[in-house]
Amino acid sequence: MTNIAKCLRREIVASGRLWIALVLSVFFGFHVLQLAALMLRFEAVPNYVTIHDWPGSVARIIRSTPAVLDMLPIIADEWLIEIGSMNYSFGRGIAEWSFVLMPAKLVVVLAIAILVATDIVLLRATRRTCSLPSRIVGAATMTTGALAACAATTSITWVVCCAAPTWVVGLSIMGLGVTTALALAPIGGWLLLLGALALLALAVLLARTLSARTVRLAAELPTFTPTRMAEATS
Repeated sequence: MTNIAKCLRREIVASGRLWIALVLSVFFGFHVLQLAALMLRFEAVPNYVTIHDWPGSVARIIRSTPAVLDMLPIIADEWLIEIGSMNYSFGRGIAEWSFVLMPAKLVVVLAIAILVATDIVLLRATRRTCSLPSRIVGAATMTTGALAACAATTSITWVVCCAAPTWVVGLSIMGLGVTTALALAPIGGWLLLLGALALLALAVLLARTLSARTVRLAAELPTFTPTRMAEATS
């Protein structure tokens, strides 16, 4: 395990700028994609932005919820920023759709972005080690894992699915269908877990492959004793 950790650190440091660029691209691109999907789906631009008192809400939840196991999921669903489209045809207005940022999900998305960036860097480093079919399978595994994990972390609301989890609403908005998306609601946690585990397992496997190659190359290098050095230079 130590060799794998060293290999991960070496490859990330060697491709530091690329790795950071990939992390930021996945993290911000995922959120921009959600907002863009809403705008395209409803053919409307957002007309309001609300910044919620997230620290205050968390403090109230902690004070009023005695059980920690009940407290954590409530805190995880608290909103920080809401961007959406308000329909003012009904009194003070109804939010027809919105894209929300939740600190808990931001942390999860950042972790997914780090795993995806690491997998891409490692796949790039295995160009001379792994065959093309192996790298294609690795890329497919990374894509599937990333899509599964990201699908379970979408944060979209829609008045039609007002009681559904935000990730289920996201799937329905992006073309999966309301009925199908609602049917997937009970497995949201498993979807996220399986996607993240796929990304992590791929990173470990690629790092192990690169580490084994490094060890093998080191073993194949000739050991130069003083006598052999003299012979090599003569």
